Amino acid sequence: MKILISILIWIAGFIITAATLLVSLIIKIMPFPIPNRARLVHAQCFWWADALIGMNPYWKLKVEGLENINHNQTYVIVANHQSFADIIIIYKTRMYFKWVAKESLLKLPLIGGLLWVSDHVMLSRGNFSSIKTVYRQAAQWLRRDVSMLFFPEGTRSSTDDMNEFQNGAFKLAIKEKRPLLPVFIGGTREAIPKGGWIFKTKVSGRLVVLPPIDTSVYKAADYSKLRDVVRDKLQALALESELSRD
Repeated sequence: MKILISILIWIAGFIITAATLLVSLIIKIMPFPIPNRARLVHAQCFWWADALIGMNPYWKLKVEGLENINHNQTYVIVANHQSFADIIIIYKTRMYFKWVAKESLLKLPLIGGLLWVSDHVMLSRGNFSSIKTVYRQAAQWLRRDVSMLFFPEGTRSSTDDMNEFQNGAFKLAIKEKRPLLPVFIGGTREAIPKGGWIFKTKVSGRLVVLPPIDTSVYKAADYSKLRDVVRDKLQALALESELSRD
């Protein structure tokens, strides 16, 4: 039964993702003016995420803190990272943003197309010049009142103890004088099968949007203090989620 359900989940996921990419591409290339075209392209991932989460009997998601989002505000968003499923779940915030994502993801069927069609910012790992380009592009988006989303761990954490946070997002938030919005993601580590394709484990995911942090009180040299404040807040939620599962 698990094999049959898994086959159906993957087929449905492929169809839903292909449909999302097709609709997004049509909106992007239509040869006549469309108000808020870029936001409309981005919004296709809202129903994409709803469909993928809703049709998977192994996934259960609790969303908290949406009242902390001001959709008229531009944020530097930082979230911890547990699983590829985080990319799906984060769209439940209904926020308009650009990712900083690994360039290698462009090679993934359909997912790469969704990243391309939405003009997300791509990072080439290990390339210092790429890092500088990414932060220049991120600053440009912020100045155009588009929020930027970072996974400051740089890669997915393998335990509930988060990896060390990199500095870039925090330096950027202070420099561009944008509020920093922490987002906690929990319980997604086993959401996508590792080393196989059969869904075996039911997961209870949790998405928590914390109150935004005013960065205007931080000086440029205080980025590490801001980084540690955010990491401590997210780590505390990780511990809380771990204890609730025990």
